[in-house]
Amino acid sequence: MLEWWDGFWAIYSSVIFGIGINAMLALSIYLTLSCGLLSLANAAFMGIGAYAAAMITMQTSLSFPVALLASAIAPALVALVIGVPTLRLSGVYLAMATLGFGEVVRVIVLNLDITGGPMGLNGIEQKTEWWHIILLLGTMLFALARMRRSKIGRAFEAIKEDEIAARLMGVNVGRYKLLAFVSGAIIAGIAGGLNAHYTFTIGPANYGFENAVDILTMAVFGGTSNLIGPLVGSFTLSVLPELMSSLKDFRLAANGLILIIVILYLPKGICDPARFRQLRRRFQSSKVQ
Repeated sequence: MLEWWDGFWAIYSSVIFGIGINAMLALSIYLTLSCGLLSLANAAFMGIGAYAAAMITMQTSLSFPVALLASAIAPALVALVIGVPTLRLSGVYLAMATLGFGEVVRVIVLNLDITGGPMGLNGIEQKTEWWHIILLLGTMLFALARMRRSKIGRAFEAIKEDEIAARLMGVNVGRYKLLAFVSGAIIAGIAGGLNAHYTFTIGPANYGFENAVDILTMAVFGGTSNLIGPLVGSFTLSVLPELMSSLKDFRLAANGLILIIVILYLPKGICDPARFRQLRRRFQSSKVQ
């Protein structure tokens, strides 16, 4: 049994680590979507957290927890600075602005010597363990679950449904939007810090437009009406490429086809509580008949 587990872990450990990191990223964008914000800055925040943590580990003698703390603080400060002017926008305009911010971050990292330029940072010490990801992911889920049931969660929902009505009810829309934006940046930054200390190397190409779209896709695929949806979406889209490895060159096409089918027939994602309740009522009514 132990030999089987050692072989399984040697082959699939990177996939398992990837599932945990992707789950955090999906939760980070779920947080902003729950407040009605279509932000595509999470990949950039992940990159800021990854570089901050990696540089502390490589250039100082500080401990790994300090590096992870920096991976949370650095993107939070950046989100606080850019969030005040940017969050006045909404919808596609906010998406375009945050996407532009991500490109600015990529170009800056690309041209700085301290970040390794186009080559990135290599030889990062592997410090991330499986229990780090489980502990931090569990903490995030607990905090977000408590938030959903709190005054903050109710304010997020009100803003998402109708921002004008929420403002008329006395909700400080700007403050809550900034809170969601900064909190999402913190989660994405921690995911970046953990990922950097597992993959040994990071570069500007790891945090570009494609990554931003992938993060959004994971949350939308699973559904954003509850916390289970982003987890299901991140797990499915992390495992799917491995399951379809036999398709080789057609694997990306198959991925795209599956996403199109889900978007067409499950517009609220796989985990849609309303659809589950409807199916349960139909099942119960059929039993009665």
